[in-house]
Parts: sequence; structure tokens; C-alpha cells
Amino acid sequence: MGVLDYFKSVPTMSAEEARRFLAEKDPDEYNLVDVRQPAEYERGHIPGANLIPMAELKDRLHEIDPEKPTIVN
Repeated sequence: MGVLDYFKSVPTMSAEEARRFLAEKDPDEYNLVDVRQPAEYERGHIPGANLIPMAELKDRLHEIDPEKPTIVN
């Protein structure tokens, strides 16, 4: 799987829908990826989010389970 596979058109959800999804699921059931820079992540992030800055995404795709839904912040 390549980086472009993660950026195909996909359904989007509102912030409220994302909150509801995260509240209803066990963290082991999804990937939560924060693609901002480390300083932005440190200022505040969703608990459990995995920091993978956009510039590193291609080299770190192995950290994202393709069998699970992925939410990107």
C-alpha cells in the first residue's frame, strides 16, 4: 500500500461525528493520526492520537493499520 492509497476520496465527518465515533469505539478499533508538526501537537491534541507529521507520513505508513478506519487530524 502506498501513500496515495490513504488520500483517495473518502467519506468525511464533522467534528461532532468524529467525537461520537471516538466515544463509541475502543481505541484499538481505529487509527487516530495527527499530521501536524510536533510543536502544534504538544500545544494540544486528541488523547491517543499518533503524531505522524505530514512530511514523515510516506516513511511511516507501516504504523497505520490499513484494516482499521483511520481518522486524521
